Amino acid sequence: MTFTVAPMTSVEHDRVGRTIEDAGVGALRTDRGNLPLERLDVRATITGLIGRVVLTTGFVNTHETALEATYVFPLPDRAAVTGMKMTAGDRVVEAELQERAAARQAYDDAIASGRRASIVEEERPDVFTMRVGNIPAGERVTVELSMVGPLVFEDGAATFRFPLVVAPRYVPGTPLPGPSVGDGYADDTDLVPDASRITPPVLLPGFPNPVRLSIGVDVDPAGLELGEVRSSLHTVVREGTTVTVVPGERVDRDFVLRLAYAGNSTAAVCVPDLDGDEGTYQLTVLPPEPAGTVRPRDVVLLLDRSGSMSGWKMVAARRAAARIVDTLTADDTFAVLTFDDRVERPVELGTGLVTATDRHRFRAVEHLAGIQARGGTELFEPLRQGLSLLADAAEGRDPVLVLVTDGQVGNEDQILRDIAPVINRTRVHAVGIDRAVNAGFLGRLAARGAGRCELVESEDRLDEAMTHIQRRIGAPVITDVAVTPASSLPVSAIYPGVPLVVFGRYSGSAPESMTVRGRTRDGADWQEVVSVRQLDEPAVRAQWARAALRDLEDRYATGDRTLEAEIVRTSLRFGVLCRFTAFVAVDEQVVSDGTVHRVVQPVEHPSGWELPAPPMVGFAPAPGRFGAAPDGLALPSAPAGFAPSAPAAFAPPPAPQAAGRFRGRPLSSAPEPMAGGGAVVDDSAELREIAALEVQRLEKDAGRPTWEREELLADLVSRLGTLVAGKQGPAYEPLRRLVAELTAGGNVDELWARAVQVLREFAGQVVAKDRRRSFWR
Repeated sequence: MTFTVAPMTSVEHDRVGRTIEDAGVGALRTDRGNLPLERLDVRATITGLIGRVVLTTGFVNTHETALEATYVFPLPDRAAVTGMKMTAGDRVVEAELQERAAARQAYDDAIASGRRASIVEEERPDVFTMRVGNIPAGERVTVELSMVGPLVFEDGAATFRFPLVVAPRYVPGTPLPGPSVGDGYADDTDLVPDASRITPPVLLPGFPNPVRLSIGVDVDPAGLELGEVRSSLHTVVREGTTVTVVPGERVDRDFVLRLAYAGNSTAAVCVPDLDGDEGTYQLTVLPPEPAGTVRPRDVVLLLDRSGSMSGWKMVAARRAAARIVDTLTADDTFAVLTFDDRVERPVELGTGLVTATDRHRFRAVEHLAGIQARGGTELFEPLRQGLSLLADAAEGRDPVLVLVTDGQVGNEDQILRDIAPVINRTRVHAVGIDRAVNAGFLGRLAARGAGRCELVESEDRLDEAMTHIQRRIGAPVITDVAVTPASSLPVSAIYPGVPLVVFGRYSGSAPESMTVRGRTRDGADWQEVVSVRQLDEPAVRAQWARAALRDLEDRYATGDRTLEAEIVRTSLRFGVLCRFTAFVAVDEQVVSDGTVHRVVQPVEHPSGWELPAPPMVGFAPAPGRFGAAPDGLALPSAPAGFAPSAPAAFAPPPAPQAAGRFRGRPLSSAPEPMAGGGAVVDDSAELREIAALEVQRLEKDAGRPTWEREELLADLVSRLGTLVAGKQGPAYEPLRRLVAELTAGGNVDELWARAVQVLREFAGQVVAKDRRRSFWR
């Protein structure tokens, strides 16, 4: 990862402040104080497998004029933000959830008129921006965010993870002309048009602790037997069922708390709406014992060796990759790819998949042992190569891709959109290694590939996580899962040791029971019936809304532009923040003349990260990039990114200006803009080529057992649904009708023949073998 740092001139240094010799590399301090963010307070209540959190941010203005502070911060990617409150002295203002453009306008109008205001916006599922404006000189303002989210439960233990720092993300692409849409250190690019909104300036190592951190967690087992409670990254004190972080901890890594639970967690609850005749349900089902044989696998391992993986992360990643190789047997084939801005393979293993003999596995582990961190995180190309190796998995074999990375990229939407059409049957598992991991992206990636996402925040956690991944690489315990009443969210499979958790909506009276059906590994029917309890639990409704919004946003990112109105409608109806809405609080009291100093709060240097080289002691913003700093404001940031001057308004991200590339072929030269990065691709020629490949797969698998072909048709429906989503015009109507027919179900032989006919007709003349070889090259 490369940082551009512009050194201060002597005049700038004298104007800004004086260097404190013992303050650490790059730290500056002035007589008027330092940074606006004074404290972070996390108060969590865990009830069973539900976590409720109130995050309080405290800002102080030590300057002589009104201040506007911008803070880019993370939240759990599956948490539903349901409320916000701003407090200044004895004045308390409850925030309203509004459409994002309207909320921004309300905030900007308040600041211009001299009133206090605050706004919180979502940039990514786990990255948010908070602006607090018109903080008078000497005043403190606090902003509280309320949220609720599920705890991950696997192998008898639940995990409560609360991220505390947005780590630097690699931003690929060509810089866009014109002003940036945010105040981060990265330029907006054609692949990440909002890069400046997700790259806050970073404090250099050694800077004195600028933020007072307090974390307290109250645990209610809710009928489950509570065993060991442990924190893997912070020093904590436990008194009964209350866990608190000791004073003095820094905001430079995720807070991770693991709770050992015992007992049966199978349950179904229904929560009626306060008005109307609808409601929300949550179903949790324990997995059955594995049965049947596991088919041989074709496995591609991708190991991230970019600069952000240096230090302990590189050591842990090498160990994780070696453990995965060791799980393979002589019945499997595999390939190992290591990548930064280049993709490399062990020379002795060639360019394709090789049999997992003892000799080949030894060569792979030997290669992994010598890997060191370097370069930038160009993630799309290794994913493209890995998926292409698995594109034609042989009959009776399971294609699996395992990605080991910290996930620190800015072009998440572009990556997800461009690999969606070609994941096919490949299961994609992600191993996220970092103390501030990009969990939101890795979770979405694993969901797209019907795989699992394991997060490793320390070397102590690695063995436990790798045990999980080794079990996940094989086939799930139950596939072809269906829930009655039907879930409005995707349901894929049940894995060993991982309960199935399903949210959905129902109409009319709550059902007395719910049924889960599926197929075991050997093709036998399986079902479980769970009795329903009715509860008045708003958290269930909020968690469903958050999951539904994430699903809609992912479909939007992959090209369905018609979903924006539905996303906004769902967000406002259920009071849950999303990408197209924002919480805004406006105080009616006028406290300034509307003139404010604008300051971007630098974030901590992530724990365990290494800088490429120690920079000079004092740094200022690059000339012309951010403007001059207010008098008396410290500039402790790095890489080159202190942004004291913000634009008058945050405009939506501009449209990408350059075409991307996919599998060696140009994408559309006129992509549409997309909030949060990326572009919409509408290339019927590529879709016809993919249809031709689907025909070949169907013809090749025509002799498989009925239950396997039924599963393959279900996979085909999910792929085609993604491909045609948002496509307009009569040319795509045959595929839309095919998706509807396959979804409705029926005789497998007839549906199979129908799919071959429709796809072959749609593919037209593109079935030529030379065209296929060109596409997958």
